[in-house]
Amino acid sequence: MSTMGTSTVTVTRDCEAVAIPSGTAVLVPAGTAVQIVQSFGGAITVRTALGGLLRIDGADADAVGIDRNADPTVDLVEAEFSMDRVTDALRQVYDPEIPIDIVELGLVYRCDVRADTHGRRRIEIDLSMTAPGCGMGEVLREDVERVLGDVPGIDEVDVTLVWDPPWGYDRLSETARLRLGLL
Repeated sequence: MSTMGTSTVTVTRDCEAVAIPSGTAVLVPAGTAVQIVQSFGGAITVRTALGGLLRIDGADADAVGIDRNADPTVDLVEAEFSMDRVTDALRQVYDPEIPIDIVELGLVYRCDVRADTHGRRRIEIDLSMTAPGCGMGEVLREDVERVLGDVPGIDEVDVTLVWDPPWGYDRLSETARLRLGLL
């Protein structure tokens, strides 16, 4: 999925969502009118009639009329492990409020690969949020684990939420700065 816009749809079935930025789980009942704000990296951000933002997981994309299979994502055919594949996978995880992936936002503080004596490969990630009170940390952590779980050659993923140093605009890539109008 890589859609961005503001189309209004009616939710066709009950589906779970997460309130942004609190991270609180909510149920969106069938028949609810929502405005699709963005759908990037396997998740959809919608605005409710009351103005609040919700994140709907890609597994429930059909509830808002999006065909997950219509837009191909990263080719995940069996291949050798590479850190480029790890980075490409991380670029599928988007901030639910800002249509920019976590790599370009500078939320990935560390990404290391560790191999044990049996050849098992573990990816260790330090991930931060743009604001310390953001309740979306667990959601993004789960998204990172999900996308990295599909990368060939990774046996384990360990994502740690970190707050030090605090995230700042200086962590934004040049691409993110351009998209946000900061350059």
